[in-house]
Amino acid sequence: MFTGRSTPGDSRGGDLARHTRDRTEIGFLAGGLALVLLILMFAWVSDLVLGGATQNFDDRVLRALRKVDDPSVPIGPPWLRIAALDVTALGSGTVLGLFVAAIAGFLLLQGLRRTAAFIVIASVGGWVVNALLKELFRRPRPDVVPHLSQVLSLSFPSGHAMTSAAVYLTLGALLMRVADRRATKIYCMTCAMLMAGLIGITRVYLGVHYPSDVLAGWLVGLSWALVCWLIERALERKTGLGSGPHHGLDRK
Repeated sequence: MFTGRSTPGDSRGGDLARHTRDRTEIGFLAGGLALVLLILMFAWVSDLVLGGATQNFDDRVLRALRKVDDPSVPIGPPWLRIAALDVTALGSGTVLGLFVAAIAGFLLLQGLRRTAAFIVIASVGGWVVNALLKELFRRPRPDVVPHLSQVLSLSFPSGHAMTSAAVYLTLGALLMRVADRRATKIYCMTCAMLMAGLIGITRVYLGVHYPSDVLAGWLVGLSWALVCWLIERALERKTGLGSGPHHGLDRK
């Protein structure tokens, strides 16, 4: 018989809902503050670059990575140059495009159409943002050492560093949502950050980017990935898709 009184189960359910809501609000606040900090850091780095304050440091780093008697030869064993070329290719538009297409195709086959569309839009948006920033700053490529990889675009910010950070971190966040164990979540994001970090480092090692280009690329890429995460969480909260076993992944 219905008495109108709440049961212990109802109370626990309400407490859980409030706890989840509080955690979501804290997550939004922390994400927003982190985004503001990243944007301010990028503004600071870009101001230093435009003012020429980083040029001496940038040149010294590039020269330090080459042999003194022959600047066309990088330091380290011969295989390191080959490895750097292999790793840097993981941040190219071609490889990232194929990777995103493969992931989107998998999600579509799983019936996760909204998630697939989100991944594609987030990735394409990162490429567009990078192209706009390059045209805005129009910084020439380094000329203090010979390039060990062919380049066609401008230098600031590093496209490989930015787009790899944006794409891999976005995919890492997606994998974290479907992972059940905390160790697995940490592993997914660590792999994504390591991938983006190594790609950025190889751009400097190959002499096609200044260190400040790569730093700026990481900052913008991380900012874009964070923007995508905040949008995804906001949409999830609005549509109520966050309560299932695969949080945020839909089949619509």
